[in-house]
Amino acid sequence: MAEDLVLDTAIRDWVLIPLSVVMVLIGVLRYFVSKLMRSAQLPDAKIVKEGQVIVRARNLRAAANFIPLKSFRARRFYYSNEENGLLFVPKGQAQNAQAQMFSDPNMAMDMMKKNLSMIIPQTLTFAWVNFFFSGFVAAKIPFPLTQRFRAMLQNGIDLSTVDVSYVSSRSWYFLNLFGLRGLFSLILGEENATDDTQRMMQMTGFGFDPTRSLGAEKDGLDIVQHDWTMPKFERRAESVLRKLVR
Repeated sequence: MAEDLVLDTAIRDWVLIPLSVVMVLIGVLRYFVSKLMRSAQLPDAKIVKEGQVIVRARNLRAAANFIPLKSFRARRFYYSNEENGLLFVPKGQAQNAQAQMFSDPNMAMDMMKKNLSMIIPQTLTFAWVNFFFSGFVAAKIPFPLTQRFRAMLQNGIDLSTVDVSYVSSRSWYFLNLFGLRGLFSLILGEENATDDTQRMMQMTGFGFDPTRSLGAEKDGLDIVQHDWTMPKFERRAESVLRKLVR
C-alpha cells in the first residue's frame, strides 16, 4: 500500500522554489545568449518566395468553395501544372535540406550555435540538480495517478511504497524543462518563447525543406473536391426572406 508523506516546508523553500526560479532564469538567459550568437544575415530570397507560394496555395485550398469552379480550376492549374506551375519542382532541381545546410556554412554554424546554447545550460543545470537535490521528494500532485506515471514523476527515488502523486526533485527539473513554454510566452512573447521539445526535434533534422513542402502542398491541392457554396447561401437567404414576408 502506498504511504503518505509529510513534506517539510524547508524542502519547499530550499528545493522546490529555487529550482523553479533557476529554471526560469536559465531559460531567459539562454534566449538572450542565443539571440546574441545569432548571425545577422538576410534570408534567402528563394526560400522566402517558396514560403509565400505555400501560404497562398494553402489559402486557396482552404477557401476553394467560395469561388466558382472555373476560377478554382484556373488557379489550381496556375499552381500545380507540370510545365511552369509554382508548386511543381522538377526532380533534377530537388535539393534536400541536408545538402542545403552543407552548402551554406552560415546555416551550419547557426544550427551549431543553437544546439550549444541548449545543450550546455541543460547539462550544467542537470549536474547541479543531481548533485545538490538528488533524492528529495519536492512536491505532491493534488490528484491521483496510475502506476505508469511513477517512472516519470519519481526519477531518482527507488521506493515502490511511495504514492505516485509525489514528485522527486529530478522529475521536477524535467517538468520545468519541458513545461515552461507558457511562462516564457508571457515573458518573452509568443514568437520568442524557447521550446526545448521543439529544439530537440530540430537537432535530428536539418532545417526547412522547401521541396518537400511544395510537393505536399501540390498533392493536397490536387485532391481538393470543389463544391461551390454560393448557391447554398442564395437558397438559404431566399428561404429566410420568404419566412419574413409571410
